Amino acid sequence: MIREINKNEIPDCVEVICKSFMTVADEFGFTIENAPGFTAFATTEERLVFQWEQEQRLMFAYYDDGRMAGYYSLLKQDEKECELNNLCVLEEYRHKKIGEQLLEHAFAEARKMGCSQMNIGIVEENVKLRKWYETYGAEHIGTKKYDFFPFTCGYMKKML
Repeated sequence: MIREINKNEIPDCVEVICKSFMTVADEFGFTIENAPGFTAFATTEERLVFQWEQEQRLMFAYYDDGRMAGYYSLLKQDEKECELNNLCVLEEYRHKKIGEQLLEHAFAEARKMGCSQMNIGIVEENVKLRKWYETYGAEHIGTKKYDFFPFTCGYMKKML
């Protein structure tokens, strides 16, 4: 089941995000020393509360028997564009189409917000993830290398 989270569930969201993104960190050799701004290390309750209160992000989670197993948020960037953030699924729940359900849910929510384009940022070197998003109609539109990350940021968009 996917539903919008309550503010008091933010600590659970932080745990799901950090644990989920830690598998990516492990796979690509990211550490708190070489990538302190990477999602697995930089997501905190304070950050999500700011996103909830100040940025007015919509936050959703997938629940399995009452346990949060996946998460994503949406940020409206302008009249027609929104950004998908932190779509993730705990490792033990992967390969059960939960990510697909979350992504399709995000597309529907973005449309409800009046968006016709969804922007997605990825670790460019994560070719498997890029191909996964492309399967659902996302198009790769560019990359950017930042000095503070040991990876390249990839950018994708999905017309809704």
